[in-house]
Amino acid sequence: MTAHTARTAEAQTMGTTDALPWIEDAGKVAPKDARALSRLFFDRLQVLEEGTVEHQYARNTLIEMNLSLVRFAAGRFRNRGSGDMEDIIQVGTIGLIKAIDRFDLSREVEFTSFAIPYIVGEIKRFFRDTSWAVHVPRRLQELRVELAKSKESLSGDLDREPTVQELAEDLGIDEGEVTEGIVAANGYTAGSLDMPTDTAESWKLSAGGRTFADVLGEPDPAMETVENLHALAPLLCELDGRERRIIDMRFGQEMTQAQIGEHLGISQMHVSRLLSRLLRKLRTGMLTED
Repeated sequence: MTAHTARTAEAQTMGTTDALPWIEDAGKVAPKDARALSRLFFDRLQVLEEGTVEHQYARNTLIEMNLSLVRFAAGRFRNRGSGDMEDIIQVGTIGLIKAIDRFDLSREVEFTSFAIPYIVGEIKRFFRDTSWAVHVPRRLQELRVELAKSKESLSGDLDREPTVQELAEDLGIDEGEVTEGIVAANGYTAGSLDMPTDTAESWKLSAGGRTFADVLGEPDPAMETVENLHALAPLLCELDGRERRIIDMRFGQEMTQAQIGEHLGISQMHVSRLLSRLLRKLRTGMLTED
């Protein structure tokens, strides 16, 4: 047998009188041998009780022997999108496992023919659900594909880019839906903030050219101060003259509590209590403002 070592496990070890061959390294079984061995393992898998060691061995061996089908199917998606090949193979393996669990020898269909659609379908589902840089509804994901086909067809006929109206007429949908689909399509891929603002001048990056990150806006901390002052102004107007005077001396003139007490003829402790009450009143008012 090519590229693998096989031995017959004793009946006592396998827990059955009709033991399966023991595959030392199922991943190294040649595809031709895997096809023949798979029929034997599927035949035994159908009569083994699920959850037993024997059933687990047969199922796991089938998975490992047929991983070449996953690698074959995954190769078709090698250059598609930004999917990592390891992730694609893992997703394809899920399809292989589903095929193994649902395969029936009585159908008289080769397992390879039965499994490939499951594997490819799982990989396509992976790309459909995860390839978008920004998640958009499934309806818009499908509309993007239809728009791309329509745009390509109309561009060939018109010898120019089709308008939104022409796309809508070709697909039999509203112009609003076309616009929504075009906007959503922008979420399919994400650009790097390190890209130059002018792609025609990408050569300038090495010389310190401007990137999108350089012109990206950021929150202005002063905005929160402005908002707080606007919220505070009407609350200050509700204070009486003495209270406003204390606030002005403490925060406007930056006088100490002792200086304020001396100016008003009261103790520093009294000033401290007055300030605490005023600040609590103002904070409560700002929190309840709409």
